[in-house]
Amino acid sequence: PALSPTMTEGTLARWLKSEGDTVASGDVLAEIETDKATMEMESIDDGILGKIMVAEGTEGVAVNTPIAILLEDGDDASAADDVAAILPKPQPKPQPAAQPAAGPDSAPQAQAAAPVSSGGARIMASPLARRIATDAGVDIAGIAGSGPHGRIVKSDVEAALAGGAPKVQPAPVAGVPATRAAPPVPVPVAGGGAYTDTPHTNMRRVIAERLTQSSRDIPHFFLTVDCAIDALLNIRKELNGRTPEGDGAYKISVNDFVIRAVALAMQRVPEVNVSWMEDATRQYRDVDVAVAVATPGGLITPIIRNADQKRMAEISNEIKDLAARGRDGKLTPEEYQGGGFTISNLGMYGVKEFSAIINPPQSCILAVGAGEQRPIVKDGALSIATVMSCTLSTDHRTVDGALGAQFLAAFKALIEDPLTMLL
Repeated sequence: PALSPTMTEGTLARWLKSEGDTVASGDVLAEIETDKATMEMESIDDGILGKIMVAEGTEGVAVNTPIAILLEDGDDASAADDVAAILPKPQPKPQPAAQPAAGPDSAPQAQAAAPVSSGGARIMASPLARRIATDAGVDIAGIAGSGPHGRIVKSDVEAALAGGAPKVQPAPVAGVPATRAAPPVPVPVAGGGAYTDTPHTNMRRVIAERLTQSSRDIPHFFLTVDCAIDALLNIRKELNGRTPEGDGAYKISVNDFVIRAVALAMQRVPEVNVSWMEDATRQYRDVDVAVAVATPGGLITPIIRNADQKRMAEISNEIKDLAARGRDGKLTPEEYQGGGFTISNLGMYGVKEFSAIINPPQSCILAVGAGEQRPIVKDGALSIATVMSCTLSTDHRTVDGALGAQFLAAFKALIEDPLTMLL
């Protein structure tokens, strides 16, 4: 099933039921990895898990692909094999073939073709029958089919094997002596040294596609502002010193202040809370702020819904919970899809300043750097202040330079006078 609106394929991470198990409606059958999280797939019917068609760990399984057969009460267990023989099988993703090294012994590789009869007509056979015949090395063209319209099914192939069907002789390939095989030889990379290839996860693949699309198709415009955060740090220290014990406990971070300031600045400059659509600019009424969180598989952006209406302690506890479940792959699609604005904070890594790629279909993302002591001029005198550089990336189709500057001015005013965020 499609476990999120944007899901087109997934990885069958783990089966929680085995063949022969009785299941009830609502029982969790398996765990499916989507592009952002691991979701539980529930049974919608009662019955017996008759046959598993897709093994756990299989990647790139398309939405609506049959992955198992559920038997009803009274069904014979062998019925699962009969149904499996006529259902479409998930097609593995094509892997790039290694190319043979160039040289006098090089030869073109034979291409796999759909089975045809000796007269050139296509053979009607179930995928399971083809696979069994291929594994056994039997020429499927010489087997008579007993299925509808002469279709060759599993039982036909098994009967042919029991009767000693002739094996297929591999056809010779031009330029390759029949006495030796010509396996593809990986091309050595000059000076490349040793390396390890890590297969792409669904999450990493989707991230790559979206960021490539964003960088290529969205006209990014960048604006940077420096914010003095000494007053913010003092208030943060005071608030954390007053935290209650028990369920109401909190520990506010600088990032929590940034989320609150972004939400209130969006309230003051609502024109940045938009998306570019094909025929119109879409204005969002709710102030939903997404926050980029690093996970082992890549970035995920859990969302603080109606962030402008939440107190600082609420924001702090909510983003900690969302970030923890995001790292564990336990977020639901509603918790990371949507949002009108994204914050990416690398200050905890000591990064002074950077520019972020917009998270489509949003129009803005704020890149937050580390707060560090810098010399500044205040009232004509040189002094030291803790300064944090923030860079706003905007989609220039919807948020031009002047509008982006208005937002940053509102944001800077809130950050530098943090008491206004607590009113």
